[in-house]
Amino acid sequence: MSLPRMSARSRLVDRPGWVVYGLLAAFVVGSALPLYWSFVIGSHTKAEAMEMPPPLVPGGHFLDNARRVFDTIDFWQAMVNSIIVSTACAASVVLFATLAGYSFAKLRFRGSNALMGFVILTMAVPTQLAIVPLFIIITDYGLYDTLLAVALPTLVTAFGVFFMRQYLLDAIPDELIEAARVDGASMIRTFWTVAVPAARPAMAILFLFTFMTVWTDYMWPLVALKDNQTLQVALDELAISGQGQTTDYALVLCGTGLATIPLLVLFVLSGRQLVAGIMQGAVKG
Repeated sequence: MSLPRMSARSRLVDRPGWVVYGLLAAFVVGSALPLYWSFVIGSHTKAEAMEMPPPLVPGGHFLDNARRVFDTIDFWQAMVNSIIVSTACAASVVLFATLAGYSFAKLRFRGSNALMGFVILTMAVPTQLAIVPLFIIITDYGLYDTLLAVALPTLVTAFGVFFMRQYLLDAIPDELIEAARVDGASMIRTFWTVAVPAARPAMAILFLFTFMTVWTDYMWPLVALKDNQTLQVALDELAISGQGQTTDYALVLCGTGLATIPLLVLFVLSGRQLVAGIMQGAVKG
């Protein structure tokens, strides 16, 4: 039996128009423009970067500016610190958020709705309100100027718990969990063999978002660290390296571009899982 053919009107309705393509193209250009502009200015000399009109195409001094960045700040040590903190926080958030999200989505226990409501309520509290109490705590416990002080507040996030709970509600049928229990699987084994494979796309997205959030965080590392800097705090020294003179934007934007490379590599490596997770969520919606 042959499938019914789509009418011409249906094909026209399903096919995106030029307006949609135009809006998508404008969004892509607008998103890529800051990165391109950083590379353009970072590849010119300080004098060329200050010219009016500004240069619009890349120059030939990016490697010279990169060498000046390495001479001005301890770039590689700061990058290692950022990689350690971002990876530890992202892995911790994925682990604990998946466990908590699975519990809220699939386990029945007293007070689960009230606890989930409290978790969501904490998302409305501005991060800046917690900086002073956190600084007092890390100082009292002797953690000031350590990477542990930067990582501790981000080891578990309310957004991660909420995100995984919403994903796992529909990703795992209740009948599948009941079948695993009938077969004698323990709660931990059911979570490991049933929930984790189904949650893998969402876990990849959560790891990527958390890594990016911690990597680009500037305020809390600036407060918690003094000498053992992360990359975002170290880049701040590029702007004040020429104190009393005009800011060297070529140097600053070259360092910013170098700091973006690990994020681009992570996006490329996790692209398949990221697209799979987004498409799976879109089909469910």
